[in-house]
Amino acid sequence: MKSMTGYAKRQIAVGNKKFSIEIKTLNSKQLDLIVKLPSCLREKELDIRSMLGALERGKIEAVLTLENSDSAAATLNTNLASMRLDEVAQLAVATGYPMKQEDVFTAIVSQPAVWENASSEELSESESEQLMSGVREAIQETDKFRSDEGMVLRKDFDKHVAEIEQRLERIPQYESERIETAKERIRRYFSEFALAEMDKDRFEQELIYYLEKLDITEEKVRLRKHIDFFRKTMDEEPICGKKLGFIAQEMGREINTTGSKANHVEIQRLVVEMKDELEKIKEQLGNIL
Repeated sequence: MKSMTGYAKRQIAVGNKKFSIEIKTLNSKQLDLIVKLPSCLREKELDIRSMLGALERGKIEAVLTLENSDSAAATLNTNLASMRLDEVAQLAVATGYPMKQEDVFTAIVSQPAVWENASSEELSESESEQLMSGVREAIQETDKFRSDEGMVLRKDFDKHVAEIEQRLERIPQYESERIETAKERIRRYFSEFALAEMDKDRFEQELIYYLEKLDITEEKVRLRKHIDFFRKTMDEEPICGKKLGFIAQEMGREINTTGSKANHVEIQRLVVEMKDELEKIKEQLGNIL
């Protein structure tokens, strides 16, 4: 079982270039990819998106950044810088805006566009493969983060499911009392109609009918089966968030029916507590892959 929350960050040196690879994932009903790349990697965007598809589902943001740490490799594009200086000088004359020559010069040479850096060139085939290998490793690290988070959520689910199961096992101790209460209610029913003598057969028929309406045996059996299925799914299926959501809905249906048939204050209290534990499970199911 995996969480949809994941994170990985790696740095990789490729030739004279240094790249930072950062991947974040959050919960989402569908696969929602956001990929941000430097210009030298634009042609690799489809490949990177395809690789990120291995994360299956969630809002996934992958940011690759080119870190230019080698300033000696940068050279000034003098033609472009001169052209920009002329353009700014013409603008100053046309607008009458006062500009100091040294300020204009500083502003022009501060622009990244006028500097040519070897790091901004396209990657060679071997460099490209090296970088893509780094991306794959970051994706694997993200997937491991998700698995670790999934184990934490699994323990939380186990705790809440056990609480529901505990309360389910406590229901039978109150059921014999429910039967006696039903019998007494039917006796009062006959008494209120001032029947001189109680027809035993009629009494038993009424009792059977009443108890059948209140019988929760099937609900208890189905709820136990849903609990077992919930655990089995967590054990056997790494991608199970949607399926667990469907099972939780079925668990809720049986718990609600049990409550509507309970007709006993202690059973109803147990039902409320089971609902509370189930809601805690549902709150976290949106984070499961």
